[in-house]
Amino acid sequence: MALSNFLFAQCICYFLAFLFSFIVVVPLSENGNDFHGRCLLFTEGMWLNANLTVERQRFTVQEWGPEAACRFSIFTGLLSLLLATVQAWRTLFFLCKGHEDSFFYAFLNLLISAFVVFITFIASTIVSVGFNMWCDAITEKGSMPNSCEELQDIDLELNLENSAFYDQFAIAQFGLWAAWLTWLGITILAFLKVYHNYRQEDLLDSLIHEKELLLGRSSSRTCLQDEKSGMI
Repeated sequence: MALSNFLFAQCICYFLAFLFSFIVVVPLSENGNDFHGRCLLFTEGMWLNANLTVERQRFTVQEWGPEAACRFSIFTGLLSLLLATVQAWRTLFFLCKGHEDSFFYAFLNLLISAFVVFITFIASTIVSVGFNMWCDAITEKGSMPNSCEELQDIDLELNLENSAFYDQFAIAQFGLWAAWLTWLGITILAFLKVYHNYRQEDLLDSLIHEKELLLGRSSSRTCLQDEKSGMI
């Protein structure tokens, strides 16, 4: 019963990791298409007058953010999505069959989960910090009359589709941090599983050792009794 509850908890966590990873990959991919492959994370720019005679301003990008930042975030989401799918199916299979992982596979699962926690935390930080820099750039650190969310409804005249960038990255940020928390929970469960298996193996070794001691004592008693019978 305890094993079934443990596997069920793992299966729920993997399903949540799949869900959160999915809502990371989709908006980031859409934003990449809208911005024609450009990455808005860590982008630098400012508002300048369109020309000397007109006071109308337009946003000018001085330097687009590194494409590696967006690619790494999408890669992290895809990796989390793939691993969550495989592990959810595997855990569900074990739950239905009543099987249990060996110590080696439990330890391997712990290492994989810890690695995903690490890279998901990095991707979450990159997206949060990079998007804040973009919002600071287009709002001039809050000096503009419009907020970052409101500016997605204004054509920035960058020859790209910017009508949903705030929603896309708000959803992606939520998905990444939620996925990080979920994988952190999965890692804790994996550690408890390794510890449980380790204690079980220690208990099994102790039982085998005690059995050998008992067998040794019984055989020595039998030999003593045989010797006494021979003397009589």
